Amino acid sequence: MTDPIRTELIKHRLASIAEEMGVRLQRAAYSPNIKERRDFSCAVFDACGRLVAQAAHIPVHLGAMPLSVQACLQAHTLMPGDVMIVNDPYHGGTHLPDITLVSPVFDDEREPASLLGFVANRAHHADIGGMTPGSMPLSQEVYQEGLIVPPVKLVQGGVLNEQLWTLLLANVRTPVERAGDLRAQLAANRTGQSRLQALADRIGCARLREDMDEVLRYSERLTRRLLATLPEGVYRFEDVMDDDGIEDEPARIAVTLHLRGDEALVDFSGTARQRRGCINAVYPITLAATAYVFRCVLGMDVPANSGCMVPITVQAPEGSLVHAKPPAAVVGGNVETAQRIVDVLLGAFAQACPDRIPAASQGTMNNVAIGGWDPLREQPFAYYETIGGGAGASPTAPGTSAIQTHMTNTMNTPIEALEYAYPLRVHRYALRPNSGGSGRWTGGDGICRELVFLCPATVTILSDRRTRGPYGLAGGGSGQPGRNRLVCSDGTIRELPGKCQLSVDAGNVLVIETPGGGGYGSLE
Repeated sequence: MTDPIRTELIKHRLASIAEEMGVRLQRAAYSPNIKERRDFSCAVFDACGRLVAQAAHIPVHLGAMPLSVQACLQAHTLMPGDVMIVNDPYHGGTHLPDITLVSPVFDDEREPASLLGFVANRAHHADIGGMTPGSMPLSQEVYQEGLIVPPVKLVQGGVLNEQLWTLLLANVRTPVERAGDLRAQLAANRTGQSRLQALADRIGCARLREDMDEVLRYSERLTRRLLATLPEGVYRFEDVMDDDGIEDEPARIAVTLHLRGDEALVDFSGTARQRRGCINAVYPITLAATAYVFRCVLGMDVPANSGCMVPITVQAPEGSLVHAKPPAAVVGGNVETAQRIVDVLLGAFAQACPDRIPAASQGTMNNVAIGGWDPLREQPFAYYETIGGGAGASPTAPGTSAIQTHMTNTMNTPIEALEYAYPLRVHRYALRPNSGGSGRWTGGDGICRELVFLCPATVTILSDRRTRGPYGLAGGGSGQPGRNRLVCSDGTIRELPGKCQLSVDAGNVLVIETPGGGGYGSLE
């Protein structure tokens, strides 16, 4: 017989390990993207590689990370003191800038050592090589996006693989920053190992394994119970990406949602084939987006772990935009297509349970990657950020303005930190008035962010919702599409597409206006 109080306590105890890992990673990191924006995630896994607990970090990281752990398990036999590293999107990764470190945790008091589980963290590195600074290019194959690292041992038996370390740093533009962030990731995993071992010492290894199993079973039971409260039926919805950065043709994402008793089938048949451009999403991204939506619809009381997905089947046609095959370019799938997957799933759920579902949020992460030569510090620099926008209005309230939505959960880069670290100045950072959709409840407003370049640089923009605004619901209006442009030193204005690469001069100003959220309800 299960003890609900014990299950609740162990659930929070395991989550606190992941939270402490995150604190360690943030404090030790070098780059503003990790230290300030907190573009990382930490989690705890059982001995089978199932996600047991996570911190409140980035949904697109956490939903996909179990496949990284599984890839590491399949590639190598892990021993005490080992640390695996992986970023390969086709072996459990998401896109190349996201580097994952996986560390096994053993019961040191037994001979031979007994595996207790794993701790892992994933962090977005501001550069991992590739054809443009920031490693977010308008690529046409994954090889252009940066250094590909399959599941390999970065640390073996407690000893750093110096040759691999040297190889990694030789392929990036900012090796000092990368080394600092990687060391912070190693430190975060050591913290997780220590805390999980301490918990095992306190309650016993056998009991810890039982508790982990029960937390997973509890999530499955709760998910099934909540699924059973939804109206049975088949619900369809589709939406499009503006383009893939290479061809102007929109890319369709379609979903059919089957709700049957305490189970669900999510079928992406009808989605466009994978594209030449970089908006292709690998299967872990689609799983992560699906898990996120179900968690939102069913309620936050469901512990976010692998048990949640047991009653949910995801079918994504191989070779499609939501299940790309190598060597398709994928760097934008993680950040842009993931958002549209959420939009189509919420659109389907809006037919099944309209009282729970908000209008579409901005539907993009507004990725900006900037790099070049910093003349003041006499070294290369690479900067990456995502910019918030408007959230969709709900059936009971207006949407929030100027916020990161859905598959991202990062903070902004404080102006002081940005200007201190890079040859950039923030000319303007403000709300974009009246950009939210109209309705009984209006959508949240987007953001206007203007960056002044103090030296020549290369800029990559990966954004969407530039031709079609986020949809409204129940008669609400669409949010305003975003807009990108470059103001040159002579005052001329150059309109920029949603996805582009360009060279800029000192004194140029990059203006990013992000979409507003959709409105909810008719004004009549």
